[in-house]
Amino acid sequence: MPEQKQSKVFSLPKKGQRNRCKTGIDTLDAILNGGIPRGNTVLVTGSCGTGKTTTSLEFLVHGALYGENCLFISVTEASEKLLANLIPYEFFDESLLKRGKLIFIDMPAIYERLGLQKSEFSFEEIDLLVNAIGDIVKELKIKRLVIDSVTSVCFQLKTEEKIRDFILKLGKKLSDLGCTSLLVSEILPSDARYSTYGVEEAIADGIILMGNYERRGDLLRTLQVVKMRGTTHSRAKYVLDLTPIGVLLVPMLKGGGD
Repeated sequence: MPEQKQSKVFSLPKKGQRNRCKTGIDTLDAILNGGIPRGNTVLVTGSCGTGKTTTSLEFLVHGALYGENCLFISVTEASEKLLANLIPYEFFDESLLKRGKLIFIDMPAIYERLGLQKSEFSFEEIDLLVNAIGDIVKELKIKRLVIDSVTSVCFQLKTEEKIRDFILKLGKKLSDLGCTSLLVSEILPSDARYSTYGVEEAIADGIILMGNYERRGDLLRTLQVVKMRGTTHSRAKYVLDLTPIGVLLVPMLKGGGD
């Protein structure tokens, strides 16, 4: 009889084995069964005024308070303005800036240093940008990164092929460096998809959807984890409240039902 080939057996990782990056927002960490899996690239998406930037900043501040080096790359808004918005929050400690635990960099400064002044980047220039961000993350030993907004970067790329190339390469670079990242994405309230170009959402490891919900004359902010690779999670919609002590989340049925 011919010798039978033995099939390979692949073992799955043990439950709970994946290291977690706690957001510091208790309910969100509970939704994600302990936090975002380390190294994931997560799309934080929603329309104007839904709390995307504030939630992402809180993710960084809590990381810095945990002793991690955290970086915010602002694409369209000056860092000084972002810092001014952080000051009213009780969880914010200004010493984090002095100690280099919380760092702000404006993307236009990176563009200028790389000589990226065109209205559309080439594939070679995409590589330059990804490597430059990777070098900053490596040099500063960054464990948490926010880019606000990735939509503005994608506007410089124009085509779906270039956007896919950029996000795939950036996600791999950051994951290899052990960096967990949030990419803020802007969409219109009427959009049926989770990103402007429809490419970002397919490539990202996770999607956190933020929205506005009108209830009896009030406009409530909402948050929903649509997907997150590497963990089981709730897909329920939560009402989000921005308070002086940070983001608070309440299940929709209790806080926002009709």
